[in-house]
Amino acid sequence: MRSGLRIGILGAARIAPASLIKPAERNPEVVVAAVAARDRSRAEGFARKHSIPQVYDSYQALIDAPDLDAVYIPLPNGLHGRWTRAAVQAGKHVLCEKPFTANAAEASEISALASASDRVVMEAFHYRYHPLMSAAEQVIASGELGTLRRVEAALCFPLPKFSDIRYDYALAGGALMDAGCYAVHMARVLGGENPEVVAAQAKLREPRIDRAMTAELRFPSGHSGHIRCSMWSADVLRVGATVIGERGRMRLVNPVLPHLGHLLTVRSEGGGRVRRFAHRASYDYQLDAFAAAVLRGEPVATAPSDAVDTMTVIDAIYRTAGLPLRQPS
Repeated sequence: MRSGLRIGILGAARIAPASLIKPAERNPEVVVAAVAARDRSRAEGFARKHSIPQVYDSYQALIDAPDLDAVYIPLPNGLHGRWTRAAVQAGKHVLCEKPFTANAAEASEISALASASDRVVMEAFHYRYHPLMSAAEQVIASGELGTLRRVEAALCFPLPKFSDIRYDYALAGGALMDAGCYAVHMARVLGGENPEVVAAQAKLREPRIDRAMTAELRFPSGHSGHIRCSMWSADVLRVGATVIGERGRMRLVNPVLPHLGHLLTVRSEGGGRVRRFAHRASYDYQLDAFAAAVLRGEPVATAPSDAVDTMTVIDAIYRTAGLPLRQPS
């Protein structure tokens, strides 16, 4: 066994191999040391497949393990807050999948708890740590585009399996929570401010669950914004963002999973250009940032306070669309 930051996984989740296990194999500072699942036999099979040395019978048992430094939480949305809270209270650092919590009130509670501790708590918006997003922020900060006029962000993909937990209101599901949290976060990052929700319209899978959502935004500095997301709509696949300024336009193709192919295009008064970056996984950059924060005290871009701002916009979109807020499970 290598020494290093020892992480345990809550749940034998499908996302865990790509988001943590494989990146940890490429990171000499990190060891995936344990997994827990509600079904021990499933956890044991997962552990064998991925060479994880320790299996725990419950989430709490893993959190309480004295030889683990951190916990990765890829559970359903409605459980994120409960187990982040438990992990911090047990003295563990936390990498929690997005969306951070079920709603803004819960995010504020967890943010306050994290601030009062000395633990690193980080929301897993992995795309935020990829060089593509850093380059996009630099373009905006340079003033090349001029005063911002509009920011648009979208994440649409097909999920026709309607029994999936992402359609379950009891688990804080919905298109805005699962896909739209990316679009909202991108709009916030690229817009440089926290927007007001001007209008929102949902397409429903059932009375409380959105299968698609659009929202019109307004930023304090005067520029407008728009987000679009869906898990089942006529927008079968749409992943991107556009920033329009008075002197130019920037477009990001596939900023969510840039290691699967991406583009950054800029057209301004100075001409046009296209940029691409190495196909290193955004999850690897994310794990680098988490390890650096835990081991060396470096700052993270997706701290709990950032999650509060994202969840505040999400709550406002649900209210404006006439839907109930998501609740913790």
